[in-house]
Amino acid sequence: MPSLLLVVFVLQVVIHLVNTVGAGAISNLLWILYNKLPTSTSANVEAQTTLRREVVRLKREMNATSSQDEFAKWAKIRRQHDKVLAEYDGKTQALQSFKTSFDSAVGVLRWLGTNGLRTFIQFWFAKQPLFWLPRGWVPGYVEWILAFPRAPTGSISIQVWGIACASVVQIASMAVIAAWRLGTQQKVGGKGREEPMKMGAVGGSARGEKKEL
Repeated sequence: MPSLLLVVFVLQVVIHLVNTVGAGAISNLLWILYNKLPTSTSANVEAQTTLRREVVRLKREMNATSSQDEFAKWAKIRRQHDKVLAEYDGKTQALQSFKTSFDSAVGVLRWLGTNGLRTFIQFWFAKQPLFWLPRGWVPGYVEWILAFPRAPTGSISIQVWGIACASVVQIASMAVIAAWRLGTQQKVGGKGREEPMKMGAVGGSARGEKKEL
């Protein structure tokens, strides 16, 4: 069984990633992956895509046909376009209704797997010390705070350990983002400095040619 210290840390990393990426992006990604599976919904999505292409094709063909000079042909294309458009709207509404239910289910599962699991672990192991501090290492009131709310005094509670892990993950994430932005700015600044140097070299060669003349 993995250590409870490691479980809490990994759970905080997952929660941070979910909050950073965003619930909407995760739901859309799972929706795309779900439609890749051989389900009835994937068949409806494929049919919707086909109908959308047909609607676009008929629309272009109708616009390319004169309603005055070729009225019979234009009216026939218009009837086909309206029929396919109605089928497309029906498929879209059905998929949108199913996607709403899908997003709700994903939201519930996401909460249960992150914040819900964290709440359960913190409640279940509230009295269990994760590790002990050396005796007399910190004042008594600090020992009480670190053991809050129900862990034995002199130990680190799972709530305090979770807060510490979340803080470390947040700081590490900010450091990674800052390093990435700094590296990107340095690359852009390096390219900007190279261009004036090239222009100076071209100007120097031109002045040399004038002297030779």
